[in-house]
Amino acid sequence: MNLFDAWWAAIQERAVAGTLNFWENLYKEIYLNLITDGRYMNYLRGLRVTIIVSILATIFGFTLGAALALARLSNARIGRFRYLSWIAGKYINIIRGTPMLLQLLIINFGIFGSIKLDKIFIGVIACGLNSAAYIAEIIRGGILAVDRGQVEAGRSLGLTRAMAMQLIIFPQAMKAALPSLCNEFITLIKETSILAYIALTELTKAADYIRSRTYSPFMPYIISGLMYLAVVTALTKGTNALERRLRQGDTSARADQVV
Repeated sequence: MNLFDAWWAAIQERAVAGTLNFWENLYKEIYLNLITDGRYMNYLRGLRVTIIVSILATIFGFTLGAALALARLSNARIGRFRYLSWIAGKYINIIRGTPMLLQLLIINFGIFGSIKLDKIFIGVIACGLNSAAYIAEIIRGGILAVDRGQVEAGRSLGLTRAMAMQLIIFPQAMKAALPSLCNEFITLIKETSILAYIALTELTKAADYIRSRTYSPFMPYIISGLMYLAVVTALTKGTNALERRLRQGDTSARADQVV
């Protein structure tokens, strides 16, 4: 018997006697909801699903969002297919104007209700479609922030509008939009908690499963929340470091231009 097992046995005896103090009761709750029967693996598996869905949904959302952003600007920067701007605008308004939970339920029970699909796939589709509307506006704002003279300079060098967009405008827009895109990814990680409604065992659902076994109304959700907080804090620090790096790059570029 190791030290932790000995502590656990002693605490169980005191719990039966009803003589536990606050710290002993806290240890009992943590041990019961995290260590007993290897329950920490449930949290880790849930966290793994959360991260997989978030990454895949971000990739899908970015691809669709970039297309929507270009469609929204089709009448302003590309000059063709103006009807695409109207379609993209309506899509963005509908997605941003309705709850993500409602969209998830429609996709799961309505669109894919009669089709047997992996819940992770449905979660990626639902989160990606929702995220695409917000990413589209982020990218569109980044593109509009680039001076229009950049396109004219590219055209004077013999580039077509599409080439100028691809080689000049889009890279600069992505640099401006990158911090906001990182924040969208952080937000998406937390929003995946609604996937518990379709019985996908992500981090929140894992905590709920453990609560149903231990009957602890508080500790499983605290552990789950701390894991969310750890991931989001790490990503936030990474985003802040990226923003500082971008600012330093802009400062260096301006200094070179002055010299």
